[in-house]
Amino acid sequence: MAEKVAEWQLMLYIAGQTPKSIKALNNIKKYAEEHLKGIYSIEIIDLLQNPQLAEGDQILAVPTLVRKFPEPIRKIIGDLSNEERVLVGLNIKPLT
Repeated sequence: MAEKVAEWQLMLYIAGQTPKSIKALNNIKKYAEEHLKGIYSIEIIDLLQNPQLAEGDQILAVPTLVRKFPEPIRKIIGDLSNEERVLVGLNIKPLT
């Protein structure tokens, strides 16, 4: 029986459709498709619409990417343009 691969649950906190927020979303989508294809979900949380949600994950700056699962929780702040830093920060092993 094949072992089920754990799904990666990513949450991207943004504040409106700013260039930095859009860049962060495009970058994480690209990296996830390259390295986590078929085993990830990305939830976008716009703090302009739901500011109270920032408190739960202790979001101090936007955009911030939060890896909810697999644990432990990890956070990366910024537009996620440095792919190596994002992969290391999320502890994503490159696909072989």
